[in-house]
Amino acid sequence: MIDSAKQSSLGLAALCAVALMTLGLTDTVNAQSLSDGDKPIEIEADDGIEWLREEQLYNARGNATATQGDFTVRADLLTAHYKSTGGSQKIYRLDAVQNVVITSGINEASGDKAVYHMEKQVAVLVGENLQLVTGQGTITAEESLEYWQGRSLAVARGNATIIQDDRRLRAGVLTAFVEKDAKTGSSTVTRIDATGGVHISTPTDIVRGREGVYDVASEQITLCGDVKITRDKNQLNGNCATVDMKTGRSRLEGGKNKVKGLILQTTQ
Repeated sequence: MIDSAKQSSLGLAALCAVALMTLGLTDTVNAQSLSDGDKPIEIEADDGIEWLREEQLYNARGNATATQGDFTVRADLLTAHYKSTGGSQKIYRLDAVQNVVITSGINEASGDKAVYHMEKQVAVLVGENLQLVTGQGTITAEESLEYWQGRSLAVARGNATIIQDDRRLRAGVLTAFVEKDAKTGSSTVTRIDATGGVHISTPTDIVRGREGVYDVASEQITLCGDVKITRDKNQLNGNCATVDMKTGRSRLEGGKNKVKGLILQTTQ
């Protein structure tokens, strides 16, 4: 049995551009269970849990899971790092390694590794197959998926893509802003900012621009900066465009400049 220590909370979260996943841990540690106030946390591992005093860490190995309510993180290895001060322990980082899956309700994020830094309140998922699956769609990224708990936002970096049916939004960086419902306690992504070159594909159009804002409630994207809309062999150029992700329809605006179009005539 591992000794108890002064209680503090540790959160672990990872982004979809449409979901929050938070795992709390405390410094009150037992071999297979923890507690966070009135919310118990269960830790299980096929190959056991070890306490390394000199390294100041706990290891849970072999299909290790940590669960609080409907929040669960699973990995081949879970490692909790702590600091000792005045006879008490304070966990400051949690690492999840290999086959990492974080779930919250119907939402699931996966990657090769995850790290949560307690003081910065940021969780980062990295690996070759970064993915967040939600009931509304799927977000993928090539570099990292981040969740900044204190700032209530999530970031997908590196060819970040939102897939929704037969429509896609891709950019260098996608930043999702999250709001919590005061009555239900549920978290919802309200806006997604796309930067670093934006590419939108619908069944009829390809739309490109420098940056954009996706209003999740209306499912409309406002795209600006050297916007180009391509439909078949025709192309329209302008300053900004609005794309409806429900219908796939696009509307181009020129701003101070005229909208320009190249329309190829076809013959029978």
